[in-house]
Formats: sequence, structure tokens, C-alpha cells
Amino acid sequence: MARVAGRNRWIAVPVGILCAAVVGALVWLAAPMIPVSVAWVGDTLRDASARQAAALDREDGEVRRALAEGGVDCRAAYPDSLWSELTWRGGSLLDQSTDAPPTGADALIDALGPDVVVTCAWRSDAGAITTAFTRVGEDAAGLVDAALRGQGFTCVRADDALRCDRGSAAGEAGASEHHIVRDGMWIVTSADGAYPEQFDARLEKHIWGW
Repeated sequence: MARVAGRNRWIAVPVGILCAAVVGALVWLAAPMIPVSVAWVGDTLRDASARQAAALDREDGEVRRALAEGGVDCRAAYPDSLWSELTWRGGSLLDQSTDAPPTGADALIDALGPDVVVTCAWRSDAGAITTAFTRVGEDAAGLVDAALRGQGFTCVRADDALRCDRGSAAGEAGASEHHIVRDGMWIVTSADGAYPEQFDARLEKHIWGW
């Protein structure tokens, strides 16, 4: 076997033994930490599962109750994934207020007299999206249905909810307006520009937990 020029076996062998000894010592020193590391990983996974379960519990009632009581801000009104999507858009700005629902159906606003919990107006390079979370009377669904169908909206009743849409579909750019009436709440979204996929469905799941 050819030898590498300049290599001295009398030096290489002791150095190799020394390196092996150092590695062995490090393994011996680290051995007591292996159970601790395993326990830490397990605790981390269990904690993540607990947080996920807590989030599901929140989605299954807490947000709905807070909306009904009027104690919700924009951060709590959106699920984490949708909040992140809106926040990370280029030039994203959020204006939180109690402005009236963003709809051109002024007569409907007068008829329902909604109690606005919070209105979240997003502006970004992708366009604008404004959502108003409001409380209304139990007869609101019938009034909204009749008023919006006459203005070219497509309305569907299902799962104890009324959903009315007009304009561009979710995921497409353009102007659109979306209404959800359920359990004494009226959620109105007006979009001009890119509209996130499953926007309304994600809001409903966050609030009603389905």
C-alpha cells in the first residue's frame, strides 16, 4: 500500500488512539443525559399536543362565546393560519375599529341594526379585505336572504347558517362580498384583490368549531 508522503506512523497511531479515547470519554460523559434528552423530547411533543388540543377547545366554543359577549379583537377573531397569511402579505396593514359592515346594502344595515363587535380592515400590496363581526337578532337570516338575493347574491342555507356571496370566488383576484349569518351573528367581508382560499370556511371553523 502506498504511503502518504510526510506521514509518520509512530505519530499517527498514538494520535488516533487519543482521538478515540476522547470520543469515548465524551460518549461516557453524555450517557447520563440520554434519558433526560428523551424525556425532554417527549415532554415537548406532549406539550405541543396539549396546545393543539387547547386550540381545538378554543375553536369549539370560546371564540363564539367571546363574540356573543362582545369581547373579541381582530387577533382573536382569526385562526392562526389565516392571521399569518394576512399579516405576511407585502405592505400589510391592519385597522381595527367598530365601523359598520362593509356592504353597499345600506337599507339592510338599517333594518338589522347590527351591534358591531369588531371590524378588521386589511390593506396590503395584494389588495384590501375588510371583515365586520357583528351581533344581530334571531330573524336576521331571513332579512339578509331576501335583501341580498335581490341584489344578485347567491345565497345558500345549510348547517343552521345562511351564506351569501357575490363577485370573485375565493382564491381569485377581484371585487367580492361575502355574508355569514349564524347563531345571532352576522359576519360581512368585502374584498378587493386577492382573496385567501377558504377564507369564510376558515373563519366559520374557528368560530363554530366545525
